[in-house]
Amino acid sequence: MSIGSNSPEDERPFPDVSEENRPSVGRALKQARIAAGLTVDDISGRTRVRIAIVHAIEADDFAPCGGDVYARGHIRTLARAVGLDPEPLLAQFAAEHGGGRPAPTPAAPLFEAERIRPERRGPNWTAAMVAAIVVVIGFVGFTAFKGGGDDAKQSVAEGATPSTSKPASPTPKESKPGKAPEPSDSAIAAAPQDKVTVQVSAANGRSWISAKDHNGRMLFDGLLKKGDSKTFQDSSKINLILGDAGAIQLYVNGKKIEDQFQPGAVERLTYTKGDPEVG
Repeated sequence: MSIGSNSPEDERPFPDVSEENRPSVGRALKQARIAAGLTVDDISGRTRVRIAIVHAIEADDFAPCGGDVYARGHIRTLARAVGLDPEPLLAQFAAEHGGGRPAPTPAAPLFEAERIRPERRGPNWTAAMVAAIVVVIGFVGFTAFKGGGDDAKQSVAEGATPSTSKPASPTPKESKPGKAPEPSDSAIAAAPQDKVTVQVSAANGRSWISAKDHNGRMLFDGLLKKGDSKTFQDSSKINLILGDAGAIQLYVNGKKIEDQFQPGAVERLTYTKGDPEVG
């Protein structure tokens, strides 16, 4: 009679077994999490991967990830959180889902899966206001011109010498309201030393990004199209989440970040006044 542990099989980390009998990707992640003494809530809090997605991946259901590219990014993130080497799991996932790296999936499903709220656009009140101002100025000018002409005709008819009056000074147009321009690259380079300045550029494609200040206040949460950029500044710290880090180029305190982010990878970064090293 052999003497062994009374713990359930699911509560023990999987042994080094043959490829035929090795656990699935989801089961391997679950066993490693249990062996590390972590709950699904713990993992979700550490990685910011939603609880429902963690449960689905551990059940080998990768549909909620929004595509193979994003499933690979979640597998890599969860593996690191439970202390596993992600590369064997990624290779196993590729073999079980098509035998190689899948073609990039459009970014929209990730945004539907992870974005908290869609970005809404309201009516273009700025354009309407400018048009109304132009109409009012034109009407006032026309009325003044017409009134001056009638007075001159009346003076000539009565034999009086028309007096020369100063032309009415034009009504100044109100400046078009709008957003203040974002800091340029030169402004970023000259950013004060007592602040942290981060510029996010979608240089290689579109990507969803989220940015918060040191108090956790949301600075931006939305989609950057290819060629778009956003600049964020805070007194001490900027927290970033990049939905497709491979499409992003970062400048921190005027210096380019040379990290080679993988396409489709979800990256969570923090930068401070002392960077460009990640905080």
